[in-house]
Amino acid sequence: MTAPAPVLARAQAMLEVGRPQEALSALATLPASDVMGPIAARLRCAALAQLGRWPEAGEAARAALATNGPDPDLLYWLARAEQDAGHASRAEQILLDGLAVSPHDVDLLCAYADLCAGEGQLDKAAKLVALAAAQDPQAAIVYATRVKVAYAGGHDREAQRISQEFVANHPANPVANALLGGVSAVRGQIRPAYDGFRRAVAEDPTDRAYAESALEMRMAAHPLMLPLRPILRFGALKVWLTAVALIFGLRLIGLPQLAFPVGLAWLAFCVYSWVVPPLVRRWVRRRW
Repeated sequence: MTAPAPVLARAQAMLEVGRPQEALSALATLPASDVMGPIAARLRCAALAQLGRWPEAGEAARAALATNGPDPDLLYWLARAEQDAGHASRAEQILLDGLAVSPHDVDLLCAYADLCAGEGQLDKAAKLVALAAAQDPQAAIVYATRVKVAYAGGHDREAQRISQEFVANHPANPVANALLGGVSAVRGQIRPAYDGFRRAVAEDPTDRAYAESALEMRMAAHPLMLPLRPILRFGALKVWLTAVALIFGLRLIGLPQLAFPVGLAWLAFCVYSWVVPPLVRRWVRRRW
């Protein structure tokens, strides 16, 4: 029996506007005979994934696969759930099983590429996402995976370029805007980073991670945070190591008279970095 079309259509519509809990509520009205249908199961997995309830999404996919047999979409969700649980080898086998059924499935290829990138298999990840791009170069998941693979390979500039292309082709996609914001932040470009996260929040106000990132970038853009940009760009450890190397280097080359004021400046910088950010965060949050 096919699940009632209006219920499935409502669940799909709720997912598209970022209301996964309402999608689950709609699916809960299905007759018992239709609950495990493949379309209903795919929508249920997608809703649970949006809510971050990956163990439940995996169980839903596994139960539906047992009922309906091999299904690329359900195998995709099961693999993602296993990956989230840290079971990379299981996730890989599930993805291979899915690709055996549907070798050109874009979602499966991208999921496999993402898994490989996370495991440091960057060449393999690049080949997989290239295969996905050959099937559907404009797909949102293809853009997102290309960004992740480029970033995992240390190609921040390339990741930003792909993110900009992603936003240009999918301007209302919150993931596209959030990725552009994240990559821009990594490159120390605070204003574009804030703009990206701000647009992500506008497109999906329910995602708290987008809101927190936008708040952090707005704080980073405050004039009082300008002296701390090196920490935001390179990280506290690299800045600390550079300062220590400079101070000791000046002493080693016989310039202690310069090492002393540099040391004092570094101490003042450290105090500034401890005191100012909490005050700015409180001020920005109050006006947020």
